[in-house]
Amino acid sequence: MANPYDKAQDLAKAVKESDEFTALKNLHDQVNNDEVAKRMLDNFRNVQLELQQKQMQGEQITEEEIQQAQKQFELVQQHEAISKLMEAEQRMSQLITDLNKAITEPLEELYGAQEA
Repeated sequence: MANPYDKAQDLAKAVKESDEFTALKNLHDQVNNDEVAKRMLDNFRNVQLELQQKQMQGEQITEEEIQQAQKQFELVQQHEAISKLMEAEQRMSQLITDLNKAITEPLEELYGAQEA
């Protein structure tokens, strides 16, 4: 019988060796080694985090905060390395979503997919 924990370690190794992870790591290093890009991205992520925390606490997000977040997003999108990093993050997120779907498939088969 297969040990799921051993297979999980194999999967983690495969993810780490994937093209998606390699591209993400290279772009992450590139942005972190560029002081201006790193500061821009940190500022953008801080704005995102603040808005998410407000939402989780049930606080209303103002139009001004939404506009500030939009301006930050547009600013980071203009930086080529940050834009490429964000695209690589999306590809990696899709990979993880696909893997999660494959992993949970036996449970869906067992319990039946919930229909909306």
